[in-house]
Amino acid sequence: MIYISCLEIELSYHWAMTKKLPVEYKFVELTNDEYQKFWNEWGPKVFLDDSTTVDIRSLLCEEERAQLKKLNQNTANLLRINLGIFKGDQFCGWFSGDQYNYETFYMRNSAILPQFRRQGLYTALMNEVLARTSALGFQVVFSRHATTNNAIIIPKLKAGFMITAIEVSDRFGTLVHLSYFFNETRKKVLEFRAGERKPDAQLKTALGIT
Repeated sequence: MIYISCLEIELSYHWAMTKKLPVEYKFVELTNDEYQKFWNEWGPKVFLDDSTTVDIRSLLCEEERAQLKKLNQNTANLLRINLGIFKGDQFCGWFSGDQYNYETFYMRNSAILPQFRRQGLYTALMNEVLARTSALGFQVVFSRHATTNNAIIIPKLKAGFMITAIEVSDRFGTLVHLSYFFNETRKKVLEFRAGERKPDAQLKTALGIT
């Protein structure tokens, strides 16, 4: 078992948040159509070659697919962020996420193409998303990952994300939920809930403990 202390996470967080995109790279906001074009080209190559992910739509009848398409129209007004990472005109990676509810933003999907990995691009992308969602007023940012995806889970834990759920998905398998809380008191409450922190005066007030 790998144990990471609170101090180590805090120090790593300050380090991670200073990680910026290298000067030769840039973020580009993508429309839904532009994002879909890049996803159609690169998504299957990055994620599906060795994956057991189930294409849920292939399991549904025409009526079920039509119903889901109609329901999806109801989400059109939810906030969405699509970003591409480019080195000059060369596409290097992507991010897509959307509003989950009134306070939470879901980091739905992101990837760095293999030849551009290990250059700090993912950490810079994560910081960009946190900066944008904080500015928009979201309280929580969360994501879902295969429990063995250490390449993503470890950087997020170092940046201050916390494990908040384990999910068994028919589509993806066993997933871990990682959540980032912008409010420091809410972080402390979560640490108390997990049994890591004794309640101080602030937490006792928040929890109604006398």
